[in-house]
Amino acid sequence: MKIDFAKASFKDFENIEHYSVWQRADIHYEFLEYMKRNGHLNYRLLGNSGCGPVLELERADLTGKNQYISLVSNDYLGFTQHPKVKEASIKAIEQYGTGAGASPLIGGYYSYHKEIEDTLCEFFNREPGSAIIYNTGYTANSSSLMSLLQKEDIAIVDMAVHASVYEGIQLTNTKRFLHNNLDDLERILKMVQDKYRTKLIIVDGIYSQDGDMVKLPDIYQLARKYDALIMVDDAHGIGVIGEKGKGVLKHYEMMDKVDFITGTFSKTFANIGGFVISNPHMSAFLQYQSRQNAFSATSSPAVAGVSVAIRLLEQEPEWQAKLWENINHLKKGLKVLGLDVGNSQSAIVPVKIGNPHTTSELGNILLDHGIYTNPILYPAVSKKDARIRMSIMATHTIAQLDKVLEGFEHADKKLKISKNK
Repeated sequence: MKIDFAKASFKDFENIEHYSVWQRADIHYEFLEYMKRNGHLNYRLLGNSGCGPVLELERADLTGKNQYISLVSNDYLGFTQHPKVKEASIKAIEQYGTGAGASPLIGGYYSYHKEIEDTLCEFFNREPGSAIIYNTGYTANSSSLMSLLQKEDIAIVDMAVHASVYEGIQLTNTKRFLHNNLDDLERILKMVQDKYRTKLIIVDGIYSQDGDMVKLPDIYQLARKYDALIMVDDAHGIGVIGEKGKGVLKHYEMMDKVDFITGTFSKTFANIGGFVISNPHMSAFLQYQSRQNAFSATSSPAVAGVSVAIRLLEQEPEWQAKLWENINHLKKGLKVLGLDVGNSQSAIVPVKIGNPHTTSELGNILLDHGIYTNPILYPAVSKKDARIRMSIMATHTIAQLDKVLEGFEHADKKLKISKNK
C-alpha cells in the first residue's frame, strides 16, 4: 500500500491493512520526516522556559535562545506563574514530599486532596462530598463515563466533544448529534427515549476547536422533556466565562441544573488533574467503581496549588478582565485583516483556513516570525476545516498581540488567506 504523504494525515497511520505494528511505526516515521523537511512539523517542539505568554523553544535549525510569543497554552489567567499558586505547591512538597505513594483507596488520599474537593464543591455551590478528583482531566471524563454507562445505557454526544469523552463511551451505546444542533439532538432523543435505562447527554461548555459555547438552556429543556441526564465538560469555560470565572453554567445561571460537571486543573487552575462534580452518593460510587481513580496512585502534593488558584478567581478578578481585553483586541484585529475567526466566544480563537497544506505553511511562517501557534488538521477537525488555533492569556501584552497580527498580515502576502480580496 502506498500512502501519498502530500495528502496524508495522522489518521491514515492508525491501522494500515496488512501492516504489522512495526511497519506502521516505520511508515509513520517516514511521514514525520517528510513533514519536518517541509517545515510543517511544529508539533512536540521542545520548550526551555516555563508556561507563559513568551516561550523559549529549541529548534534544530536555529541556535541560541529563541523567544516566541506563545499562543499554545491554555493557562488562560497565567496562574502557573502566580506567586501564591507556586508558593502553595512548594509548601505542600516540603510538607508531604514529591509523591502520594498509593491509590486513594489504600493510603494515597491526603488532606491536600480533600481541600481541593471541598474548594470545588464551594466553587460550584454543591454540597460537601460532591466532588471527586482525578490525575488528569482526560481520565476525569474517560474513567467516570466507563463506570457510569453500561450496555443497557446510551451516551448522546455533541460530535465536537473532546476525545476523552469518546474513549469513555466505548463500552456503551452511542449516538452523536450535529454540533450545537438542537433539532438533531431532539431527533435522537425521540428515537431512543424508551429503549435505554439511562440516557446521558454529553456536551462541552466551550468547544475546544471553535471556542463557541454550548446552547445549554435549550439542551436542558430537551433533557427534561425526554428524561435524560446532562454532563457538561467546562474545561475551557472555567476562569474565562461567567461571574468570578465560574464558567458557562454561571453564565446561564444554571449551576444547579446539570447532573455532572467535569473539568480540568491544567488550564485556569494551573496544574495537572481533573474533576467530576455530581452529588455525594455519586462521588462515593465513582471513588470505588471508577478504575482509573481507584487503582492509580493519586496526584502529587504539587497539586495543592489548585485550591489557591480556585480562590484567586474571586480574590483577583482583574485577571479575567484583562483576558477579555486581550481576546477582544486580537479578534478585532484579525477581523480587520479579513480572517475568519468563526463563532468564538472564549479565549480560544481559531483562524479558519480550510486547506490543510496552506494551514501547515501558515503555521511555519508564523513560527519564523516568532509566533508559536497550533495548526489543527484532520482528524482533530474535518478535512476541509483546517485552522490555526490560538489560546489567549491574560498575561499577553497588547504589543505582543499586535506582533501576532503583524505576523498574519505578513503571511497573507504569501498565502492570500484574507477574505478582503
